[in-house]
Order: sequence, then C-alpha cells, then structure tokens
Amino acid sequence: MCIVSDRNESIIKSVSRVYPDVPHFACIWHLWNNVYKKFKKSHAKLSEIYFSMAKAYTQAEFDSLMEKVEKVDIRVKEYLELAGYEKWARLYAPVNRGWIIMSNISESINAALVSARELPIYDFLEEVRKMFGRWNCSKRKEAIQTYTTLGKIYQEMLTLNEAMSTRMTVVPSTEYLHTVNDGGRNYTVCLLEKKCVCGRFQVDELTCPHAWAVLKSKFLMPEEYCSNYYKPNTVVMTYDVPVYPLPDRNDWNIPAHVAEEVVLPPKWKRPPGRPKKKRDKPLSELMQPKNQHSCSICGQGGHNK
Repeated sequence: MCIVSDRNESIIKSVSRVYPDVPHFACIWHLWNNVYKKFKKSHAKLSEIYFSMAKAYTQAEFDSLMEKVEKVDIRVKEYLELAGYEKWARLYAPVNRGWIIMSNISESINAALVSARELPIYDFLEEVRKMFGRWNCSKRKEAIQTYTTLGKIYQEMLTLNEAMSTRMTVVPSTEYLHTVNDGGRNYTVCLLEKKCVCGRFQVDELTCPHAWAVLKSKFLMPEEYCSNYYKPNTVVMTYDVPVYPLPDRNDWNIPAHVAEEVVLPPKWKRPPGRPKKKRDKPLSELMQPKNQHSCSICGQGGHNK
C-alpha cells in the first residue's frame, strides 16, 4: 500500500499522522511542474529524461539518465536529490509501486465533481455518494464479465511481451535459473524469485519478455507468475462492498442533541468578483499543443478532408 499526492505540506502532515506506516510518494507530474517553474531554461531538454528516470527499472539506466541531467543543468540534479529519490523514482521506492506514480485518480474524481461543487454541502455529499455507487456497480459488473485470465489491459501487455520473446534464445543453468539472449545481450531470469535482470519482472509483477521466453521453453503458463492484483477475481473483490442508498431526509432518526445544535457560518469574508470554477493551470500545461484536426483521407494533421 502507498499514498501518492502533490507535495502539499498539509497533506504530508495529515498522512504521517493517520497512516504513519504507509509510504507517501510525490506525484511525478506535480514534481515536474516544480522543476519547470524553477529551471525554465532547461525544461525542454529535461522533460523526457526526467520521466524516463522516474520510470527506470535498473540502477544503470537511472544513473545514465541522471548523468544527462547533470550535463544539462546541475541545479536540477541537486533539486531532485533534495526531494529524495525514494519519493519519486520507482526504482528507489521502499514498496513496489508498479504503475502508481501519479495522482491521476484524484484528478479524475475532481473533474467528475465540477458541477456538483455548486451545490450545498448536503446535496454535494449526496451527489458524491450516488456517483461512487454508480461507478462501483458498473466496475463490479465489468469485472464479473471478464473471462480472460488477467484484466484486459494486463492481458494486452502480456500478449505484447510474448510477441517480443519470439526472437530470444534460452539457456538453462538450473531448474529455476536461466540465461536469455536478446539481440546479443544476456539476461538472467530466476523463476523461483520471479526476478529478471531487466527489472520489469519484479517491479511490474508481470511476465517480462525474457521471463516469457523461459516459461515458453518449459511449457509453463505465464499468468501463474503474474501478480494476483491483475486477476479478475481480485478486481471483483475491490468493488465487492456496495455503496448503500440512504433513506429520505424526512425518515432520518436524528438524536436530539444533534438536532438542537446550531452550526454558525465560518468567519470568512467573501472576496470580490465572481467565484472561480476552474483550477489555475500551470504554464507547462498551457504550453502543451492543442488537439489538431486530422484529414480522414490522407491521415495528416492540421487540416480536414
């Protein structure tokens, strides 16, 4: 288990108090925005390098990318070191983060609740409850109707890894230890510990192409060496607890001491002007190219048919 958020001080403080034993990581997108603002001259060269570092599987790959960062701007390297490699780099994480490297889940929920924010607090909470009830029901139904060994996305990844494994040769050392030659480079795969030198097998907990080649040579099923988190039964369990509907407000049984309590409005002065409904977008997000029209005849962008 892990928690991923932006580096807001109040969130960090609350998480350390409520979940003291759960590692708290920084969203790599929010951290990149900080780098973008502080070192604007270097951002164009560093964007691809930074995200590759955050997703690196091996120490050699990470060190090689960090050397490139140092050549472009040593201040960025110092800033990332100060932030703590274990907070944003998947390789240094104390627990297996897998693909949980951004706070996209909370951002998606925020986007879904934009219109509900205009409502009074009771109606807002009721909209949240109904939304999660709908999501829970549809996701559970989708998981029950999944007939592949793994979930759809992970089954596609497994199929892609199988296609990549066809050109590899396998040399066994022991029953569990094998050497896999991939384009002239050797990789060691240990089936007993579910590890590969490339790092993908143990980090993704999904059969990498090298492990696939070994399993194919031994006529073993690759799904047995994948994490249970990717299997439909686990997904069904995730949405197993239903979000129950609430009775009408007139049927609530409210204790007398609660009903008699008077809640005063906060001591807060409303600022002048129309209230903002949309969040302030960072410069890096505003600079991204907008979706262009593409031609249905030639397939090129910038114009239509």
